[in-house]
Amino acid sequence: MDKENFQKAIEHLRSELNNIRTGRAAPTILENIQIESYGQKTPLAGLASISAPEPQTLTVQPWDKNIIKDIEKGIRDANLDLSPVVQGDLIRIQFPPLTEEKRIELVKIMNQRVEDAKISVKNIREDIMKDVKKQKEKSEISEDDYFRQEKEIQGVVDDYNDQIKKISEDKEKDIMTV
Repeated sequence: MDKENFQKAIEHLRSELNNIRTGRAAPTILENIQIESYGQKTPLAGLASISAPEPQTLTVQPWDKNIIKDIEKGIRDANLDLSPVVQGDLIRIQFPPLTEEKRIELVKIMNQRVEDAKISVKNIREDIMKDVKKQKEKSEISEDDYFRQEKEIQGVVDDYNDQIKKISEDKEKDIMTV
């Protein structure tokens, strides 16, 4: 059994959760913002260095100073409730503290993404089990092998669901920490 699809579901979840704000300013929030420059869209991480000089502040330093306005616009348009300020050749973004209301809203968004990941894992399991069932129906594997594989697959699914749960708990803790 190939675990690659399960791993992709976990990586996708991590990527999605990196885009959800926590109480601290994290460069990963900005890395994948698509910036319109040079006639195409490019992730911000490919156009600038992003750093967190202070817990509530990010700075973005474009490698090409001519696109600083494009980057500022892209950050504003990303629906992250951020207000970038151009200061010379860098952009400073101050993260306001999260209100309790906003934290609860972010946890709801996070839980939806976690649920999507669980559904992906379930669908992958179903696809694998269909293949195993076809093998059994064609007498390519014995009844015992079928049940052994079913048990093995369920063990793998349980492991990945445990990973999802841990990732979810860690992210929720980050969001709710004041």
